[in-house]
Amino acid sequence: MRVCVIGTGYVGLVTGACLAHIGHDVICIDNNEEKVKLMKSGQSPIFEPGLSEIMQSAINTGNIQFSSDLAAGVAHGEILFIAVGTPPLPTGESDTRYVEAVARGIGANLNGGYKVIVNKSTVPIGSGDWVKRIVLDGIAERQTTLLPGSETAVAEKLPEIAAQFDVVSNPEFLREGSAVYDTFNPDRIVLGGNSQQAVGMMKELYAPIVERKFAADKSLPSVPVLVTDLSSAEMIKYAANAFLATKISFINEVANICDRVGADVTQVAKGIGLDSRIGNKFLQAGIGWGGSCFPKDVSALIHTADDYGYEAQLMKAAVSVNERQRLIALEKLQQVLKILKGKTVGLLGLTFKPDTDDLRDAPALNLIEQLNRLGAKVKAYDPIISQTGMRHGLSGVLVETDAERLADGCDALVLVTEWQQFNTLDYTKMAKLMSHAVMIDGRNFLDPEAMVRAGFQYVGVGR
Repeated sequence: MRVCVIGTGYVGLVTGACLAHIGHDVICIDNNEEKVKLMKSGQSPIFEPGLSEIMQSAINTGNIQFSSDLAAGVAHGEILFIAVGTPPLPTGESDTRYVEAVARGIGANLNGGYKVIVNKSTVPIGSGDWVKRIVLDGIAERQTTLLPGSETAVAEKLPEIAAQFDVVSNPEFLREGSAVYDTFNPDRIVLGGNSQQAVGMMKELYAPIVERKFAADKSLPSVPVLVTDLSSAEMIKYAANAFLATKISFINEVANICDRVGADVTQVAKGIGLDSRIGNKFLQAGIGWGGSCFPKDVSALIHTADDYGYEAQLMKAAVSVNERQRLIALEKLQQVLKILKGKTVGLLGLTFKPDTDDLRDAPALNLIEQLNRLGAKVKAYDPIISQTGMRHGLSGVLVETDAERLADGCDALVLVTEWQQFNTLDYTKMAKLMSHAVMIDGRNFLDPEAMVRAGFQYVGVGR
């Protein structure tokens, strides 16, 4: 099938590259010329395991192309994905101006032939109908520009024009760091729409993935495909992320109680995770959740509830617990080192999670800010940020090129991101390089006994 993906961030680029890999004819559109040039050369503008290889393979087969020409993309695609960002506004609601601009642009360039317009961006509930209206506005603006004074004639034609496209909601459930894997091995595919033709085309698009032709385990049953109305599909995305964020906040609250009563939250999490009604995922206590999805989506859902006269108290509590949890590492540093002014603290990891270069709303940023405020010198080492030089406007921190340089002269280390590489560091050597060998394990990722043998005073979260 012919596919156009508009927006080449984490979701758009992964979606486009993976659809090209399974045999579709894909064009990815972005208005950033430098980014387009980079992608044409076969390089990914983001770090995501497996993505560069998938891109290069699709370029070699001719299944993917990159352009900044929206008109060419709209003309090419039978299915048009809107995959631009919806960042949070200060109020907590989503900033949908990029979605609006793309929808209007699609309308301005829609020329004959039936199209399925897919909301892949995480958009506020009710956006399906809103996008349809914006596309129609774009069509109307183009027609009245071509034929001045023809507003009435265009208005009469709008029902006929509207029949040429349908809007579908197809929320993504990709985890940064595992996005390529998640695309080929999804738990489910959600399609929200009222048109049988549009839903049928989406099922055809995803058939190779549904049938597990590119799955890690091809013997598994077909991927469940859930067809809903537009609003329910949009709500599913928000509800899923809000639930996962709440689950993390819950175990962090339990960890804080464990700290006070002498229990070990890792054992508690294992015990409750064996309950099939609860499950063991997202029960890893630590210094809180971050990234581009959880904070934005939970805030957006709270804001939607407020708009409709309902106070989402549980979700607000999850956010409140998370905000406090980000200061747990700071409290533990103060308990061990007492006064932080004049001390040197090293951060192991900067990104909000491993296997990504994403620093958006990362807990490390809060730690850097607070440590600077208290007069500490802050150093950091991150396997991606340190090696690529992508500092993303970082300030108040010295980014070292390896873990041993990080440890040299530090009074304490804080493990912020659970990169697998951190399991194989020479902690005995690192401890000897430090002024005080203190390890605050902000993710309960390291073996406490091994750290003590290496010469560290080990402090976990809820342990």
